[in-house]
Amino acid sequence: MTFKYGTAVLFMVLILFSCNSSDDSNETPVNPPETTDFISAVDISSWPEIASTNPVFQDADGNEQGFLEQLKSYGVNTVRLRLWVNPLNEHSGYNEVKAFASQLKAQGFKIWLSVHYSDTWADPANQEIPEAWKNLNFDGLNAEVGEYTQMVAKEIQPEYIQIGNEINPGFLLPEGDINTNYMQFKTLMETAISEVRVASPASKIMIHFAGTEHADWFFGQVDALDYDIIGLSFYPIWHGKSLTALQNTMANLSSKYDKDIVIAETAYPFTLDWNDWTNNIVGQEDQLITGYPASPQGQFDFLKSIKTITQDLERGIGFCYWGAELIAWKGTEATNGSPWENQALFDFNNTALPVLEVFKAE
Repeated sequence: MTFKYGTAVLFMVLILFSCNSSDDSNETPVNPPETTDFISAVDISSWPEIASTNPVFQDADGNEQGFLEQLKSYGVNTVRLRLWVNPLNEHSGYNEVKAFASQLKAQGFKIWLSVHYSDTWADPANQEIPEAWKNLNFDGLNAEVGEYTQMVAKEIQPEYIQIGNEINPGFLLPEGDINTNYMQFKTLMETAISEVRVASPASKIMIHFAGTEHADWFFGQVDALDYDIIGLSFYPIWHGKSLTALQNTMANLSSKYDKDIVIAETAYPFTLDWNDWTNNIVGQEDQLITGYPASPQGQFDFLKSIKTITQDLERGIGFCYWGAELIAWKGTEATNGSPWENQALFDFNNTALPVLEVFKAE
């Protein structure tokens, strides 16, 4: 994802991959257009922070029901979590993510780990080396990447793991710049990937790119790497408004590079209104796709189209909705609250929106 809370700017992006074995039932459904391996995911990385404020959620009928329980009941089977190295507070750090992942596994969710290799947001405009690693020479940095990756993969054992987040320019810049330090970028990626293969051999490895422009060039640069899934972010505000172009790009990438493919990040507004005093990322009609208004039905139709595009691809294996949890949890007058509450999966009363129906297996 590409922004920081409290600002209304930044770039971003979402989703997933296939699994050789499933934690779900081995029984074949009566009408099974999709298997239990199809990823129906949400990124709810901020939930531990939001949960501490004790928000109350309702189902579509107005009955009080827990947030995670509702996600499960609607068919969400995978949760994506960002991981920062040494964040300013505990949120999205190793201890919080490990504990939250354990809780989610106990509730039957699969874990999709987005390793940022940064102390904060990593995206096409921000790929900053963690503060504790900044004075290392390249060999030291490479060793640190290996040790860190081994630790998180071994301890969390995610079903899916991204090596970097939206690494369009590379990661750990400038050392891992894909344009100016390609061999170092490749070495850092190989080190991280090899550690995952040893520490968590069942994990599927994803490489995540934001958008579709230049995606073919990028995945050509990483073609020699040992990974399993292509992940793309797709937000209309940043990545264009043509779902046909998205589908064609996904089909071409998957076929050309012989990989499974997912939408790793996406989202859409159910309104252009706001529920706090923090500027929202999406708030204008010209940021929308024609035919998909900012309404509960428009949000449903958009995500349904994303799911259908992925399902229709020969090697499309899933999708992930970013910011499902980002209600206005700091209060209706917060200026440092949620820039995303109009794109969450719950309305301004914390009631489930129709879009949650899209996650159900059909």
